[in-house]
Formats: sequence, structure tokens, C-alpha cells
Amino acid sequence: MKVTVDMVGRGVKDGLRTTWELAKVIIPVYFLITVLKYTPLMDLMVKAFEPVTKLVGLPGEAALPIVIANLLTIYPAIPAIIAFPFTPKEITIISTMILLCHSLLVEGAIAKKAGTTAWKVVVLRICTALTAGIILNLVL
Repeated sequence: MKVTVDMVGRGVKDGLRTTWELAKVIIPVYFLITVLKYTPLMDLMVKAFEPVTKLVGLPGEAALPIVIANLLTIYPAIPAIIAFPFTPKEITIISTMILLCHSLLVEGAIAKKAGTTAWKVVVLRICTALTAGIILNLVL
């Protein structure tokens, strides 16, 4: 296959379009999280989720990217991960849990349309993510 100027141009155009689409999500979320870090709401959230995050070897702040990914999708969770000084081990655990358990509202609806019980799929995915987090915490 011969690379042409037209192909390169389309690639650059598609790349810029994708970058813009991701930036529209990532930048506002990063800004919101940065502001949230300096409010009492962040402390309340950290304390509420700390029992679960400690179970998988994570600080309470790790709940934010996980919850964002569960309610929305993976992309807004990226700035939530970047906004905190997580260690490589913590990032690995968070990322794995998000990989196994994300977009629960949308995928629950899809599961229901596919003919299965949505809550069973959601519970299975949450349990799978927690199990993976526990195992990674033990082996890393």
C-alpha cells in the first residue's frame, strides 16, 4: 500500500478530531477534580469509600476515578487518575478495576435489552473488579 498525501491528511484530520473529542471531556473533568480536591466534599467522599479502597490497597482518593468510570465511561476517569499522585501499583489496580467495571448504567441497559437481568451483570462486574483489585494488591 502506497502512502499518499491524501492519506496522511485524513490521518492528521481524524487524529485532531479525536483529540478534540477527548479534550472536551478530559479538560473539564480534570478542572472539576482539581477544584473538588480543595472542598470538604472530597474529604467526605474519601471517608465514605475508604473501607472499600483500603480492601484493594488504594487510598480513598482512588474512589473518584473508579466511580466516574462506573457512572460514565473510561475517558473521564483518565484525568481523575492524573489529578492524584498515585503510585504505579495503585494506577495498575485502579486501571484494572476500571477495565473490568465501567459504564455500568449504559451496559446495564444493554444487558437488559439483551435479555439478561441488568443487576446481575452489574453485581458480577463489580465483584470481578473487587476480586481483581484484591489479588493485584496481594501480588504487586
